[in-house]
Amino acid sequence: MQKIFLSAVLALSVILLAGQQALSRDSQGGAEQTLLRLANHERAVRGLAPLAWSAPLAAAAHQHAVRMAQQNTLSHQLPDEDGLGERASRFGARFSIIAENVAEGPGAESIHQEWMNSPPHRANLLDPQLDSVGIAVENRDGTLFAVEDFSLAAGRLSLPEQEGIVGHALRARGLRLRDSVTDARRSCALDHGYAGKLTPSFVLHYATPDLQSLPDMLEKRIQTGKYHSAVVGACPGSAKTGFSAYRVAVLLYE
Repeated sequence: MQKIFLSAVLALSVILLAGQQALSRDSQGGAEQTLLRLANHERAVRGLAPLAWSAPLAAAAHQHAVRMAQQNTLSHQLPDEDGLGERASRFGARFSIIAENVAEGPGAESIHQEWMNSPPHRANLLDPQLDSVGIAVENRDGTLFAVEDFSLAAGRLSLPEQEGIVGHALRARGLRLRDSVTDARRSCALDHGYAGKLTPSFVLHYATPDLQSLPDMLEKRIQTGKYHSAVVGACPGSAKTGFSAYRVAVLLYE
């Protein structure tokens, strides 16, 4: 009978422990949804677009929250841990901008208020350029370790689509677009210079996360009024991190 009683007690303890762990996971999930709701409320009252939930960012945030809770410390990069960009990239996030908030506190509301009272954390929450977020909360003895990973998500644009965006910006500045895209793409693949038979008056190679904005050097060249036509060539950028840096070559002709 004693063995049966002890087994029953042990089984009850296991059930209670499993129930506590499930309750802890549920409360953490509830805290994450509370932080998302509070963040988007702050943005809505200021006329900003809501942040979309990103599963890859949430996975990266969860890994970091767990490590912070285990080490009982706050940091954007713990010892022997990759930086934010590398962590997010590993889980499949692709982005042009990335940012992070970390905090610890007794509850989601107090953590959110802590972030809103801190200028750099508040700036991340209300940044109009950011459109995605992943949030994770980890409980350590009643203290919540929270992570918000934000990004400007980058779509996958084909080379013609990339060239079309830059070409539109050039046409808006009064330049006529030439048809020699093949030579421009070959030029883009070079570190410098150009490829093809027709010699341009000016060549600029650059990498950018924002195709709609032209580099200052290119803007200044166009403003001289010397150039009347251009051709744009795009080529594959680096895939080593989650940052989407498009590679472009612009050839200007007088």
